[in-house]
Amino acid sequence: MSQVTPEEADIYFASRARGSQIGAWASLQSQPLESRFALEKRVAEIGAKHLVGSVPRPPHWSGFRLQPMLIEFWHDGAFRLHDRLEYSRSAAGAPWSTRTLYP
Repeated sequence: MSQVTPEEADIYFASRARGSQIGAWASLQSQPLESRFALEKRVAEIGAKHLVGSVPRPPHWSGFRLQPMLIEFWHDGAFRLHDRLEYSRSAAGAPWSTRTLYP
């Protein structure tokens, strides 16, 4: 896992819906929320601040690039006889290999 560059974060933030951009500013993410009204009030205040023009990316808002080494997909089967496919690779950027697993 690695953090994206500020430029990549800017581009992705700009691609989001305006309401989501304002929500990113309004949310004190993962902090206790005293009421729904408090959140809606923050959204209204920040929305009023950014009535015109683009909404800049908050300094705390970024992203991470995940490079998984193993992924499994399960497809529901009768009597729990699921189809399981495993995709794995030896290193980031290496080709994926696939195998079927017992449920």
